[in-house]
Amino acid sequence: MQKTNHKLEPQEIASLGASLRAIEQKFLKQRRKEGYKKIWLQGEEPYFDVFFEFEYEKIIWFQFTLRGKTVSWDIRRPELQTGNTNELCTDDVSFYAASKTIETDNQTDWEFIYLVKLILETRAEEEIFTQALALFNK
Repeated sequence: MQKTNHKLEPQEIASLGASLRAIEQKFLKQRRKEGYKKIWLQGEEPYFDVFFEFEYEKIIWFQFTLRGKTVSWDIRRPELQTGNTNELCTDDVSFYAASKTIETDNQTDWEFIYLVKLILETRAEEEIFTQALALFNK
């Protein structure tokens, strides 16, 4: 398990939140299901993105990835999970697009979850972030 210090200065947290931009919908493969929508936001720094899947405007899946760490939530297993990605590895597979893998942590990384919550709070006035923040209070 990768252990990282997740303490960031307030201005870096604000900068990370402000840097998130939505990827155009035409680049996302959407399920052909009524009421389904996928949103992908990327931050300015590499290995920083947020994914949302909605069903009738309600989050059914969420994943936040930053610097090789991830927090995810799924309606089928409604609890926050942390893990590590292979994005910071230098093996051959990690150089191919869409090859990100996630290894779930044996113990939840609450420090990273707190950092993610702080970053999401910088955009709390937006509905999708408000919904995501509600997942952290369950």
